[in-house]
Amino acid sequence: LDKFLSARISDYSRSRLQTMIRDGRVNVNGKVEQKSGAMVELGDVVSIEIPLEPTVSLVPESIPLDIIFENQDLLIINKPAGLVVHPAVGHASGTLVHAVLAHAPDMEGVGGELRPGIVHRLDKDTSGLIIVAKNDFAHRWLQEQFRTRTVKKVYLALVEGHPPTPQGRIDAPIARDPSHRKRMAIVPPGKGRESQTDYYTREQFDQYALIEAHPLTGRTHQIRLHLEFIGCPIVGDSIYGRRKQNLTINRMFLHAWKLTLQLPGDPEERTFYAPLPEELMEVLNSLKSGN
Repeated sequence: LDKFLSARISDYSRSRLQTMIRDGRVNVNGKVEQKSGAMVELGDVVSIEIPLEPTVSLVPESIPLDIIFENQDLLIINKPAGLVVHPAVGHASGTLVHAVLAHAPDMEGVGGELRPGIVHRLDKDTSGLIIVAKNDFAHRWLQEQFRTRTVKKVYLALVEGHPPTPQGRIDAPIARDPSHRKRMAIVPPGKGRESQTDYYTREQFDQYALIEAHPLTGRTHQIRLHLEFIGCPIVGDSIYGRRKQNLTINRMFLHAWKLTLQLPGDPEERTFYAPLPEELMEVLNSLKSGN
């Protein structure tokens, strides 16, 4: 289906069309089809709803950046919670992209007009490591590593309750929730995109656990949804978490802590870390002290 559409709609990349398919914007013979790999037969009627692109003027903004690493090809940034990665409806300014353009103005247009340099995303309320490419070569290099899943990402999450086993793998397909457009949902095999997350319990408290989450795939809301699926929603998660919150926290306790990848042109892997933000350390310290 995605190949069929990309051959006929030249204004959008194949990956952008795949996103539209996942978002439920494509119908085949009058029915929504959310699998990019669905087969299209002679005589099928395919329709697509093209979303209006937000009119955004990418004016660089002097927003402080916590830069973990930088060279001529890329930036690795420790993103704070609350910072949106790129412009979208409701977030026309004040994003990470606006801040990066002020820091490195030459990268404007790399990989896309509205998302220059962006090769992966973090949710607004997730903090931690994010990579931004500074040129087209680096953008393609990094995209290929994400496509082949050679980039290794480790997140730290404080969850409600305890996992069924101290460590394990969650293998549960994910698709857009048909009832709530902004949510994702676990679906039966064959109905969504394959999604796997390995987890490891670092520390256990009376009613909580500190989890290392290793996403093997990169689906929207994957870690949040997978941990909720095993009965351990992330503390502070306003979408998939529990409404009643016993801890003093004003954000989601999910942090992109560790990132291992090959830098452009470098045969050796490099590993980068972003320490837990102070507000998350305070929550952990209160649990350790029993307060």
